[in-house]
Amino acid sequence: MNVGKTLFAQVMEFVPWKTFGRILERHKGDVSVRTLGCADLFRIMAFSQLTWRESLRDIEVCLEANQAKLFHMGIAAPPARSTLSDALNLRDWRIYHALALRLISHARALYAQDPSVLGLDASVYALDSTTIDLCLSLFDWAPFRSTKAAVKLHTLLDLRGAIPAFIHISDGKMHDVNVLDVLLVEAGCFYIMDRGYLDFTRLYAMHQAGAFFVTRAKDNMDARRVYSHPVDRASGIVCDQRVMLNGFYSAENYPDHLRRIRFHDPQTGKTLVFLTNNTTLPALTIAALYKSRWQVELFFKWIKQHLRIKRFLATTENAVRSQIWCAVATYVLIAIVKKELKLDASLYTCLQILSVSIFEKTEISCALQPYLHTNNPSQFSNQLNLFDI
Repeated sequence: MNVGKTLFAQVMEFVPWKTFGRILERHKGDVSVRTLGCADLFRIMAFSQLTWRESLRDIEVCLEANQAKLFHMGIAAPPARSTLSDALNLRDWRIYHALALRLISHARALYAQDPSVLGLDASVYALDSTTIDLCLSLFDWAPFRSTKAAVKLHTLLDLRGAIPAFIHISDGKMHDVNVLDVLLVEAGCFYIMDRGYLDFTRLYAMHQAGAFFVTRAKDNMDARRVYSHPVDRASGIVCDQRVMLNGFYSAENYPDHLRRIRFHDPQTGKTLVFLTNNTTLPALTIAALYKSRWQVELFFKWIKQHLRIKRFLATTENAVRSQIWCAVATYVLIAIVKKELKLDASLYTCLQILSVSIFEKTEISCALQPYLHTNNPSQFSNQLNLFDI
């Protein structure tokens, strides 16, 4: 890689630009566009994510201050904030959605050899959603409450590598369980969900597709015990049972057996009841699988802290979706860079280094691992020690 290139230019080399060109042709993204095409808009959005720009004026001023370096970033000239606002409103968000999906597919292939959760051969996914609160008067297309708007990010997180395998963006009113209707289920994989996704019709469809689910039972669930497995109560497992649903509609929606596990957590003192359709794994493994669901909560906390998705540069639905997908693509892109270059630094460290040295012309593998290239003082230095006695 050419050392004369800026760090930003080196990061952009990991973007599959040929695939992006085919995406543009499919969606006719640059038709009748004279300034700031879709590729330039993605570069600027990635730049704003990596350098934590907060507004259109912020982006404009920062790019103008480094105008001599823009050519090496792939940008012809710094755009005015009005031009950038128009581009966000008019460029089709599906272009950046397709790019993000392509990057996600590449990242998941790179992280496929990482150790799986609890040593299982199958993939383990955690499904959850997070809400981004908005102003109702500005974002009236995303209703949520009577006094505020919101968008939801329904995310299926691959726990091997913390890469989002599926993201669905909706308004705040969409219930979590409805995302199961648009989720493509993979046979043999585990889906970890909280009680918000407890719908027996949809869970039975997942069961028939050959996938396994682990969720929590509601307090008012009506079921009868069919068989009880012997358990070791000292391990925290209170009971491990096969159950059938009693309610007329519930039994009709899920006519097969369910496995119910009651677990007493010695750390919190709480008793949790899990439901699953997997009958082979030990009960403690099922409890540990549900505990691993917390990684998706950490993922939401991480992206809200380190990506610019809580404040938006434009208010239309197309602009908001474009910014979210550009943010997701940037996150996955840094994960790809980390894996391709075999860096030991965390994603947080990579983002922090890039945020302050994006225009530096140094080898990216060296820049993102500075602790490997610290200058140690020579033992035979001619400089005398002031404190020698």
